[in-house]
Amino acid sequence: MPAFELALERGADAIELDVHRTRDGVVVVHHDEHADGKALADIDWDAVSAIRLAGDARIPRLEDVLRAVGDRAAVYIELKGRGVETAALDVAKRHGKRYAVHSFDHAAVERARLAAPDVARGALLDRGTHDPVGQLVEAHRRVKPRDVWPHHSLVDATFMKAASDLSVRVIVWTVNSGPHAKRLLGLGVAGVCTDDVRILPNL
Repeated sequence: MPAFELALERGADAIELDVHRTRDGVVVVHHDEHADGKALADIDWDAVSAIRLAGDARIPRLEDVLRAVGDRAAVYIELKGRGVETAALDVAKRHGKRYAVHSFDHAAVERARLAAPDVARGALLDRGTHDPVGQLVEAHRRVKPRDVWPHHSLVDATFMKAASDLSVRVIVWTVNSGPHAKRLLGLGVAGVCTDDVRILPNL
């Protein structure tokens, strides 16, 4: 939560986060499947809420983040944990203002599409993806995403032309250099995901 608040204070117009489902069905926000040596999917919320992170921060529930952000920014929810999509969509619909879901697991995005066709979707493409344009086309066929999230190393004029032909927005990750972000914006990306939004205002 402190990182999200700091990003908003520094001018971020969106935040991106990863979600998992605890054993008792609570959707929590954490990058990894494990915390404090425990698999989040194998322990209850009470145990997760007691885990202390750096700076004495705690692992929040998705609803906590959505309530805190409100309408100040869009929230991009990465479906990462096993079978988390239905629960995450339910929480987002109850507590979110502006949100979308995405994942490296395109099957999870496809399930989200079937469960909630009105919710915007995205497909993540990892560093080192072979034939990124072909993977973009396949993701579009499979999940009809509004957004594609490629690693910055995959993006060039050819990729951008393919995305434009499919009417798909490109949100590139993770870019922590101002000149690099400026080059990508020049190619026409719709958004830049960064660890420090201070690099972006003067581009």
